[in-house]
Amino acid sequence: MSGRLEIYAAEQKQGVIILPPSLAAAVTFIAFGTFMLPCKAVNSGVEDGKIGISQDLIKRMKLPSLGRTKFFCHENILYLGPLVGIFTAGFTESLLRPVGERSLFFAKMLDFNQTEGMYSFVFGAHQILWEKGTVKGLFYDENGWCEKEVPLPNVVYDRLPNRKAENHQALKKVKNRLTKDYGIPWFNPGFFNKWEIHTMLHKIPESAGYLPETYLAPSIDVIEDMLDQYESIYLKPANGSLGLGVFQIFKDKEGFCYSRYRDQNHQNKLRKYPTLAHFFKHSFLHRKLNDYLIQQGINLIKLNDHPVDFRVHTNKDEYGSWKVTAMAAKVAGKGSATTHINNGGAVKTLAELYSEKEKREAAETSLSAAANLLSGLIDENLPGFIGEIGFDFGVDAAGKVWLFEANSKPGRSIFSHPALKDEDLLSRKHYMEYAYFLTKKAILSPEEIIQ
Repeated sequence: MSGRLEIYAAEQKQGVIILPPSLAAAVTFIAFGTFMLPCKAVNSGVEDGKIGISQDLIKRMKLPSLGRTKFFCHENILYLGPLVGIFTAGFTESLLRPVGERSLFFAKMLDFNQTEGMYSFVFGAHQILWEKGTVKGLFYDENGWCEKEVPLPNVVYDRLPNRKAENHQALKKVKNRLTKDYGIPWFNPGFFNKWEIHTMLHKIPESAGYLPETYLAPSIDVIEDMLDQYESIYLKPANGSLGLGVFQIFKDKEGFCYSRYRDQNHQNKLRKYPTLAHFFKHSFLHRKLNDYLIQQGINLIKLNDHPVDFRVHTNKDEYGSWKVTAMAAKVAGKGSATTHINNGGAVKTLAELYSEKEKREAAETSLSAAANLLSGLIDENLPGFIGEIGFDFGVDAAGKVWLFEANSKPGRSIFSHPALKDEDLLSRKHYMEYAYFLTKKAILSPEEIIQ
């Protein structure tokens, strides 16, 4: 049995919960997060969709607030919530901006606490009180940020900001302890490795056709051969993000080599070199090709002579199924090697990009099909629980879709577009729904949760 109930503080004696008749006879324990307490269920006599909880139970369970909650009942236990912890790093000393520049992002993530009947909070390794089995989590409501002590969560959503934090030994120990000792599901556990994703998908016939020709740690000879074969090539850091360190390279008819990139002053640059060797001598003094991928350049569709690619977000829903939640075009800025917003790129809806309805619908169909297929294949072939993926796709003049990159912790720059508000809300709603799915799985089928 599952649904939603409205929690209120009951005046009854200790250890009592007041439930509708359909629930009262079946409940002997109440659970919130990783806490479980015995209780005496009293029949309210009215099917009013409410649950009264005595003050002592509210305090002992450390409920952060009353109001609407999801619930489900299993083996005489009434589970409230779930309680979802968003794990990150980079905290400040101020409750005004407790996670620095990312505070607004996390505030939006917590926006669904009451509307969806679930509880979510942000926390770091330093906020866990292991001896008490609790965490001092950061909550956000109409009054702003506040800290509340709650039980350890039912499920953890990993939003570590970068690979450095992800590889920090202390943070790895936190994840290991929560997943192994407490059996807490942990989803989106790590950044994707570009080469691992490419290699894995290249072996699968259904996905191989989406992949541009790509090599890890290319030799100068391989780069020369690809420059002769394609109009342009891209050199990308194997573990980079946000378009940092990316070079687009191409040649003219006279054999001169050109490079587009973004410099240390965040300016888009185009440089000309007599040969490819001169490019490497100038631009790779402090870089190693062992850390780079080389990728075939695609003749992308353009808007006003500016190359266009696409960001497609997929999320798992309350049934653990993949859904496309957002899709937008990204138009490259003037002289930029990539379409990233911080490189001068602009976000457009597909309706803004395609004036013809038939072409727009064809693009939406092909991009959605690629995103759903690839989400499932990546999910099936990588360990851990994956709840969201951000894909960067290209579409060439013939309408063929190409996968440039898959991101396990996708940025949300496309949602700055005012026409994508509904998609923004939908993608945030789905992360909570998937957390609920994992919570139920951990309780109903714990053997499937062991990581």
